[in-house]
Amino acid sequence: MPLKLEGKKRIVAEVKAVAMQAQAVVIAEYRGMTVSEMNELRVLARKVGVQMRVVRNTLAHRAVEETPYKCIQASLVGPVALAFSLEEPGTVARLIRDFAKTHSKLIVKNVALGERLLAGTDLDKVAKLPTYEEAISTLMGTLQAPITQFVRTLAEPHTKLVRTLAAIRDSKTA
Repeated sequence: MPLKLEGKKRIVAEVKAVAMQAQAVVIAEYRGMTVSEMNELRVLARKVGVQMRVVRNTLAHRAVEETPYKCIQASLVGPVALAFSLEEPGTVARLIRDFAKTHSKLIVKNVALGERLLAGTDLDKVAKLPTYEEAISTLMGTLQAPITQFVRTLAEPHTKLVRTLAAIRDSKTA
């Protein structure tokens, strides 16, 4: 049953709203996958906060036209699914990479990070990006290291003095 104009406008608006908030988009061809496999992917996507959209290519083309993901328009050929990551760019890449390992018919065409379009082979690089918590902990460790070393340096003369006095005491008692 064909969509009416109002339905098409609603779909375009929904996809555009998601694309405006997204941190990353993965475009994957799902030709040959069963409905149950796609449903399995959608369930996994919902669990990690990824929004999956399968819409007509012409509607997707219009939806991303005025967004940072305009660069994916050339990739919208054939049966493609759009996976949007709203929180962290690596989340969607990890999801699709792990799912594609067990489902060979899911083929990643492209990955987009903002206005930057990457090839499907770069999915693993994006998947290896640290999560927000990992990045913050690495940053905090990097910021804390010089201060910790400075405190150790300040405390070292006193520590050496105490060790020396303890060694003298032990040698006199023996």
